[in-house]
Amino acid sequence: PDLGRRFAERKRCADFECSMLMCRGKAMRDFKGPDCRFVNFKKGEAVYVYYKLIGESTELWAGSVGSDFGYFPKDLLEINHNYSNEELELPTDETDFVCF
Repeated sequence: PDLGRRFAERKRCADFECSMLMCRGKAMRDFKGPDCRFVNFKKGEAVYVYYKLIGESTELWAGSVGSDFGYFPKDLLEINHNYSNEELELPTDETDFVCF
C-alpha cells in the first residue's frame, strides 16, 4: 500500500466510535509492519479487528494484539469469530494514522 499520511478516506466500523470489536482471527503468518502505525504479530496469535479501511486501501484493517494496536494486511488473518454483522461506513480522521 501507499504509506502516505492517510491510508484511506473511509472505514467500516461496528459502531460510530469504532470502539466495538468487529471480529477476531488467527494470524496465518508472522507480520512486522513498516512503521509504528502497524501492529506486529506472530503466526497463531489472536488478532482483534476494530475497523476495516475501505476505498483505496481495502487491504488494511486495524486491530489489536495484546495491548498493541495498529494496521495489518487483512489477508494475513483467518477470521474465526464475528462479533458484529453491523457495519457503518464512516470517514477516517487524521488521528487514525498517527503513532502513539
